[in-house]
Amino acid sequence: MTDKFISIEGIAKRYPGRSGATTTIFENLWLSMARGEFACVIGHSGCGKTTVLNILAGLDAPSEGAVIVDGQAISGTSLDRAVIFQSHALLPWRTVLGNVAYAVSSKWRSWDRARVKAHAQTFIDLVGLTGSEHKRPSELSGGMKQRVGIARALSITPKMMLMDEPFSALDALTRGTLQDEVRRICLQTGQTAFMITHDVDEAIYLADKIFLMTNGPGAMLAEVVENPLPKDRGRTDLHRHPLYYALRNHIIDFLVTRSKTFVAERPDHDPRNVPTVQIGKPGLTIASDAKPESPREASWPGLSRPSTSS
Repeated sequence: MTDKFISIEGIAKRYPGRSGATTTIFENLWLSMARGEFACVIGHSGCGKTTVLNILAGLDAPSEGAVIVDGQAISGTSLDRAVIFQSHALLPWRTVLGNVAYAVSSKWRSWDRARVKAHAQTFIDLVGLTGSEHKRPSELSGGMKQRVGIARALSITPKMMLMDEPFSALDALTRGTLQDEVRRICLQTGQTAFMITHDVDEAIYLADKIFLMTNGPGAMLAEVVENPLPKDRGRTDLHRHPLYYALRNHIIDFLVTRSKTFVAERPDHDPRNVPTVQIGKPGLTIASDAKPESPREASWPGLSRPSTSS
């Protein structure tokens, strides 16, 4: 990649354990992103996904290695990096406008009140909360609270937006609506985004590239999967794309099977040169241990038939 806007270079995270032992969550982690890319990280709980995000945000420090964003090493938090957490993390005594304006005034301290309000209003409108400016968090639904969090993050025009499963606590309908909003905004603004998710379909819909991590502790980045679906993909016709199920099956196979055995089966894996998977390109073999399906058998695409043997 020629444009390494974000470059994670050999980072590790270790914690002291009992009796002087050390627990290694992950080590020798290398990955990069280009400006304007949307990347998702998928892996089982305990592989260090949130720790990587916290290091990118400057909320935590790696045990070794470095993180470079736009040519500068990260050393602590910065308003160039905005975080959207699983919980909305709003100030309960401030209104929608007050929460967003607080972020704006934190970055541009010399702005007068009118300019701060006008700038904050732009992003409140962008996330579809026009008319709710004077409501407090207690008067908002879960989806509306997350919209405020998104508006607050975008209002400081960050170089990078970091999202830690921001839609996991929402109902399916609200989650889908907010996914659409985030995708629209990122395409419209060219925002660089790094997101953690456990939802394979969410990653396929939102991401340009998907990072697959093995199980922890001692996790590593196993593959970088490029999303072959068109940039202008829509939710309603996503599953109709000829490469959708090949992409989905590849990720699910990794999570169900290969994430557990990858380290043992790939002792020659080079963390600095992680393979890039390009679904649909000549020469790709989608990893699968499944036997060819009999013509008489039917199954849902992307799912294996449950065993009925005792």
